[in-house]
Amino acid sequence: MPDNFLNLFDSYIKLTDSDIEFCKQYFELQSLPKNNIVEEENKVPNHLYFITKGLMRLFYYDNNGDEVTTLIVSENRFITSFLNFIHGNKSNENLECITNCEFYKIERSKLIELIDKNENFKKLSLVIFEQAASATQIRANDFATLTAELRYKKLVEQQPEIIQNVPIQYIASYLGIKPQSLSRIRKQMIK
Repeated sequence: MPDNFLNLFDSYIKLTDSDIEFCKQYFELQSLPKNNIVEEENKVPNHLYFITKGLMRLFYYDNNGDEVTTLIVSENRFITSFLNFIHGNKSNENLECITNCEFYKIERSKLIELIDKNENFKKLSLVIFEQAASATQIRANDFATLTAELRYKKLVEQQPEIIQNVPIQYIASYLGIKPQSLSRIRKQMIK
């Protein structure tokens, strides 16, 4: 397992060498090319993913058949359709590799087993899911209180890797605006 994966754990919970050895059997390393759908809509999300290289997004199709991006995640972060993963429900979202990706994945049943067998991973899983809930709440607040321009500026400041590596149509959808509006905002910021 790469250091960034284990260091992420250490930043929240100090793992012992035996914790690290124990967890290795539960995670599977995988690589997929860009534009690959990792998990499909209308299915129960089976895995929690930790991205070591690349970017992924969650998206769904609205009533007009347009893609709506709900989450974009870069390296050293976890991603899944969290609520559906937790409750074992079918998701309306697709999980897609935006770029070539490398990631660790753990099946829901194996995560539950790992949490049951190791107290440190129980604590860590709480942190991961609290962060997911917090990010969802912050995103909802941003949509309610910030203009599209301010949402874009916040994304530039907090996650510049997304601005540099994600197609404009995905960023615009994630910000809740049309690509043309995002182009205007970007031009105004350059002036």
